[in-house]
Amino acid sequence: MSTDDRYPWASPRQPVRTSLLPPFVTFLVILGIVTGTLLLYRAWKDYTATGVDPSAVAPPIAPRGELMEIEKTNIRIYNESRPSVVHINTIVVQPTLFGPDEVPQGTGTGFFWGDKGHIVTNFHVIKDANAARVILSDKSSYPAQYVGGDPSKDLAVLWINAPPEKIKAIRLGTSKDLQVGQMVYAIGNPFGLDQTLTTGVVSALDREIESVLQNRVIRGVIQTDAAINPGNSGGPLLDSSGRLIGVNTAIYSPSRASAGIGFAIPVDTVREVVPELIRSGKTPTAPTIARAGLGIRMLDDAAARQIIPQGVIITQVLPGTPAARAGLLPTRRSEFGRPRLGDIIIGFDGMPIRNNNDLLNALKSRAVGDTVTLTILRDNQQMDVEITLAAIE
Repeated sequence: MSTDDRYPWASPRQPVRTSLLPPFVTFLVILGIVTGTLLLYRAWKDYTATGVDPSAVAPPIAPRGELMEIEKTNIRIYNESRPSVVHINTIVVQPTLFGPDEVPQGTGTGFFWGDKGHIVTNFHVIKDANAARVILSDKSSYPAQYVGGDPSKDLAVLWINAPPEKIKAIRLGTSKDLQVGQMVYAIGNPFGLDQTLTTGVVSALDREIESVLQNRVIRGVIQTDAAINPGNSGGPLLDSSGRLIGVNTAIYSPSRASAGIGFAIPVDTVREVVPELIRSGKTPTAPTIARAGLGIRMLDDAAARQIIPQGVIITQVLPGTPAARAGLLPTRRSEFGRPRLGDIIIGFDGMPIRNNNDLLNALKSRAVGDTVTLTILRDNQQMDVEITLAAIE
């Protein structure tokens, strides 16, 4: 008897099936494996890539259109005017125990006035210098001689002995018909970077700024937003025809860097002052800078501190001055050729004098004709000397 006969309620025996996954599921699995493999391969390629391409070349140069008219004007003004603009390096000669030492003081800008080698700049550019050297646009340089200056207008004239072909006078314009908003150009040496062009507009007219002299102002000044920085002083301010309309002289900025407010002395003022300076070295209205002084030269503080802890070392006594009349002694060489320190000023009317600034500030508080008492050290001996101050330029 078969099982089916014994257990009629049982289901018929089913055959065992051993088939694979459905075809669609199989396809998805394979696709996932391939995709994952490709992603892993790409990640590996990105990780190991160096960016090196032996066949790399520069992309082709894209053609440009015509220059704008304003660009053409800028280029023309710069190329026509730059030969007239010069770079001025000022020098201070400091006496030392081993002879005079030339120390660079600062830089400024100037421009040729006429065809005889005269150069106009700001008075404040050269007022404290002992010497100056002028560098032309072709990089040739010449020692400059001081012709004259008007501190009340912050203008000065230098002269160089250069060949005529090196001298190109700047073209003069007028400042009487300037209008706020018209384009202006400045060429100068900001921070010693020579032949720099900046552009802007006339921002305002008839401004007033302080002159080099205390309690004096320069009137009718041009205000501009053309970038003016230290080193631009004395350089030309030009109009869109390339004519001189002003002399850049100051910036309004606590940091002494361009803040969009610069000032220029109008060219009509320059036309009045400069010819007189060239003729006589001064103008009738230019006051002489004269202060109450002693008539001495002092050793630089940094050098003095290598010799003495404090005080002012006299290196030179100018003839005919209060210091000479009072018998003050300068630094000199002994009969054996060894340096011998001059008098050392350590006191001024009972006030201690520690350095050069102390002495200069003390002198500022006195007037011409005042008699003061200097405390000095001479050959390690302390003594008091009475001296009557005089006008020293």
